[in-house]
Amino acid sequence: MNNIENMQLYLIRLGEISLKGLNRRFFEKQMKANIKLKIHPYHSLIEREKGRIYLYVDSSCPEETVYNTLKTTFGIVGFSKAVVCEKNFDSVVDAAKSIIEKDPFSDGKGTFKVEARRADKSFEKNSYQIEAFLGGVVLDRFPEMKVDVHNPQKILYVEIRDSAYLYTTPVSGPSGLPVGTAGKGLLLLSGGIDSPVAGYRMASRGLRLDCLYFHAYPYTSEQALQKVKDLAMILARWNVGMTLFVVNFTQAELWIKDHSKEEEHTLMMRACMMKVANKVAQKRGCQVLVTGEALGQVASQTLEAMCFTNSMSEKPVLRPLVGMDKQEIIDTSRKIGTYETSILPFDDCCVIFSPKHPLVKPDTETETESFKEMNIEELLDKCVENIEEYQFSYRV
Repeated sequence: MNNIENMQLYLIRLGEISLKGLNRRFFEKQMKANIKLKIHPYHSLIEREKGRIYLYVDSSCPEETVYNTLKTTFGIVGFSKAVVCEKNFDSVVDAAKSIIEKDPFSDGKGTFKVEARRADKSFEKNSYQIEAFLGGVVLDRFPEMKVDVHNPQKILYVEIRDSAYLYTTPVSGPSGLPVGTAGKGLLLLSGGIDSPVAGYRMASRGLRLDCLYFHAYPYTSEQALQKVKDLAMILARWNVGMTLFVVNFTQAELWIKDHSKEEEHTLMMRACMMKVANKVAQKRGCQVLVTGEALGQVASQTLEAMCFTNSMSEKPVLRPLVGMDKQEIIDTSRKIGTYETSILPFDDCCVIFSPKHPLVKPDTETETESFKEMNIEELLDKCVENIEEYQFSYRV
């Protein structure tokens, strides 16, 4: 391996990537690039040895930075801060003594086991002997702890390979596939709970995202815009950076209000958003659109309404939340850190001209004619021309 003096070691476990066969190296390469980009400017090395990914990071890098990086990098199932030592038993014992002084063993309570794997069969002790001896080391230091080989609360892992590696119970990663392995999409980001979760779910499948927000000032406030910027900033940690495009949608909203039937207002607004999103996606090289719609959640999310709005985009429209209920979406938003921002009381433009009795089962052919009769295409082109752009870092 490369020079690793003064570097801290983290052992990374892969999940779905391990099943990719001949394409595995492609996914690993993208995951490595994402990690190094997030952890920059700290020097790091990433090595692959016999199915393991080893991340070496300059010791000056705060542990919190490394943990936050790995916990938000798709493709990682789990990771552990590890100790590497010479491949002799005395060194292994000394390393074990040092590692159990730290979390999660440091409180000296609960149940544990030692799990050893001896890939190098020439090592002086077999796996059972390593486990038994190091179990005694733990009990000598923490006599209140109990051995439980079936459901332990804490595990000390020992791997005898080219060197000896010791680490404790892995921290969970987000799993999924590395961002950047599945193309690029454009997320229609509102200030609500749903669309950030939709973005997270598609990023977890390897889709790199930009975001599009429709702002209707003064009907929607500057606080509403800031709320969306904050959501984009959170998503950027998972997405390895993100660009937010803001459309000034006020004139289009007013035009829709004056040139369509009241019950069609929401439907026509969604159609216009799809038209604009399609134009932006074409300009920015995005292959698909992504929305936070869930089937039947609101009037504009019936199957008929979705079919109509789909017809407004040449790009495919992905709806990763379509079969989820609201509580599932809320639970995910809490997990990814967007919920508290999403529930701030600043409405987006979707609600400012909502009709009392919206059309819920539109006929696509009829509504397409209604859309054409609005004669709004030129105004939508101006929306795209005057778009504002904000960049958000992948920093964690």
